[in-house]
Amino acid sequence: MHKAGFVNIVGNPNVGKSTLMNVLVGEKVSIITFKAQTTRHRIMGIYNDEDMQIVFSDTPGVLKPNYKLQESMLNFSESALVDADVLLYVTDTVETPDKHSDFITKVQNIKAPILLLINKIDISEQKSLESLVTEWKELLPQAEIIPISAKVKFNTDYVMKRIKELLPDSPPYFGKDQFTDKPARFFVSEIVREKILLYYDKEIPYSVEVVVEQFKETDKQININVVIYVERDSQKGIIIGKQGRALKKVATEARKDIEKFFGKTIFLETFVKVDKDWRNSDKELKNFGYNLD
Repeated sequence: MHKAGFVNIVGNPNVGKSTLMNVLVGEKVSIITFKAQTTRHRIMGIYNDEDMQIVFSDTPGVLKPNYKLQESMLNFSESALVDADVLLYVTDTVETPDKHSDFITKVQNIKAPILLLINKIDISEQKSLESLVTEWKELLPQAEIIPISAKVKFNTDYVMKRIKELLPDSPPYFGKDQFTDKPARFFVSEIVREKILLYYDKEIPYSVEVVVEQFKETDKQININVVIYVERDSQKGIIIGKQGRALKKVATEARKDIEKFFGKTIFLETFVKVDKDWRNSDKELKNFGYNLD
């Protein structure tokens, strides 16, 4: 009998959801940086073997929205509670269980099995971990609590084993050679955005959206044009940098990763444009593929 199902990963920002997703899928599907709000979309990563297909969903960290982009990010997180066959609620050894209690209330009411994963146990002490487990047991009594470290892959095999046991019998939802539901262009824009998150400070990375305007593929190479949108002229200057050095660094590092991802020679051109206050514009957010329902 074939098993298949949707395993959705939710939790607050910076608890290690994207790292965990990439470990479980076995591919780098979600971008990872040390900054909160790195994930903006709901990203699927698909694990296949002969008699099983697990459709993982990485979601944005739960937060109280300050602008429309963050409202969309919260929509992606809440939608993951509705269609999960198994829910992975990821927390860590640093945050307190009562953070975003309104979201926890929604988790308490779901019918699907919940695996509550306490991540980053490689940086915690046994005593504090034990009291965390007790607190979480009170909050989510129906959840199975599993301490893990996604970074060093501690207990992630056991998580995978439990997921496989909990999945329903079902034919596959996607082709067996597919590892994500996102198109190639999405990964190009995410790789460029990852470099911007790594190389720029303060508000700059959060004011940026990356759009692939051209993606022309041949047998051996791909020609790509990317537009980096910012909200203000001053941000455009910072992204480009003195004599274009900052933008050149982003493009060079992104090109290396894109070449690894596709296994082909990449010609990457980057442009920077101003799109005033796009994070609060319904029209622009829809154009950029955000969910505003």
